[in-house]
Amino acid sequence: MEITDSVLKLLLQLVSSAFQRCRLAEDLCRLSVLLDQSTGNDPPITCISISDTGIGCNLKEFQDLRCPREFNGAKFWAILTMAYCDADGLLSVKTTCFSDDEVYCYHINLDESISNKRQKRQASQAKNGANFSGTEVSLSVFGSMDVLVAPITSFFQKMLVLQIPNVTMDLIVNQVENSPGTQTHYVFVVNAEKTPCFTASNLERLKSGLEDYVLRHRNCLDIMCEHCFSDREHLKVGSGTACSEENRKKTGGTMEVVIVISDLLETTRSCSRSCDGKTEVLYFDNFSPSPIPQAALSALKKIDWKSYGLVLASVNDQDGHVFLEWENFPSYVQIQIVLHWYHNQYPTRQRTEPGINLVKKGIKNSLNDLKAKHEGFLLSSHARKICSYVPDLARSIAGLIFSSTDIDFQGDCLSVLGFQPQEAERDAVEDYIQRKIVTVIGMNERKPQKDQEAAASFLFFEGDSETSYFEDEEIECEYYSTTLE
Repeated sequence: MEITDSVLKLLLQLVSSAFQRCRLAEDLCRLSVLLDQSTGNDPPITCISISDTGIGCNLKEFQDLRCPREFNGAKFWAILTMAYCDADGLLSVKTTCFSDDEVYCYHINLDESISNKRQKRQASQAKNGANFSGTEVSLSVFGSMDVLVAPITSFFQKMLVLQIPNVTMDLIVNQVENSPGTQTHYVFVVNAEKTPCFTASNLERLKSGLEDYVLRHRNCLDIMCEHCFSDREHLKVGSGTACSEENRKKTGGTMEVVIVISDLLETTRSCSRSCDGKTEVLYFDNFSPSPIPQAALSALKKIDWKSYGLVLASVNDQDGHVFLEWENFPSYVQIQIVLHWYHNQYPTRQRTEPGINLVKKGIKNSLNDLKAKHEGFLLSSHARKICSYVPDLARSIAGLIFSSTDIDFQGDCLSVLGFQPQEAERDAVEDYIQRKIVTVIGMNERKPQKDQEAAASFLFFEGDSETSYFEDEEIECEYYSTTLE
């Protein structure tokens, strides 16, 4: 019988627990998943070993695990030990901490509903003075290991987005043939040399990790798609956070959001590995990949995307994989979003989820960060219409300055713009004026709606210097574009 979704979910939950034990350790740790299959069995049996060198496990984390069973003409036997025998629902666990003198061994009956009967301690193994910490969880299931490789690899690739600096990972596949000899394949290997800086914040690592994820088109381990991207300069990145307050009933948490927008190179916009115009939304809960909760889905639908020049067509949830589709969106532009929710006090057994407003605030902060970093980017349709008149307006202003016969007036105008009168060139002045006007339009959009009419103009002055701003930008720009040509 083939491995079912419930078995795969159990396996990924065990891998996630191992990753958290590594993450919480202070030293460099290794997480290894070994798939071992003998072709001589019918049906085949896949033995799975999940080992880590992190902190010792807490057996409480296994309390909520259940052995998946299905009745479909035949009983599904979950054999959860490394031995090829009918253990019927037993999970084999070995664990130790640095302070322990022994490796403690347990069998946990996932079928048992009574907690104190689930765990059965086995004979311990002496460490003989060795100083190490770690956990090994072993299980075996009926079915081919081929169906496990892709989900585990995808899980590891998503974990790379977090860029936890002290965790290295590998996925190893062994296949024992009928004839003597074993074929070993290292499917997924992340070396310690590739780990990011320990001193970087969670948000900075999340930004770097999502950039790498985009550059690899998600489906490569460490190879950047040079057909689409020559370097990271083709990526526009924005980030934002939103925090909830702690109270007596609920633990506070932080929502981190990173958005990466990429513009494929002109010559390679038909790359077969590129996204098809859809936006993938990755969700992490306490440093682990997780299906996106309903509150986050609702928040994505309630964002005022039009104020950022985007028109949301639909939000598709495909078994926890969420994709956004846009209307009238260029196929060569890609948007990638990652949401990470984590508790301020971790680990905690109290599972909480962010509220809709918290997710919306984090996403809006990230979008506003993008607008602030990139002039004239993510403007609303109204602002883009205004910007369409800016080139003509800038050309007219520059023309007035350079056509003036009053040398003092011309010198004062160029000085205000930051140019030396004797060195200024018309094209440079025109380009500067254009960029400055676009910057002001973007600044005005980031102001609350009630403050936009009284917004300060920073066309010619920095800091707190103010001049009167267009009361109606669209009418003013139309006027200049039609009368000053």
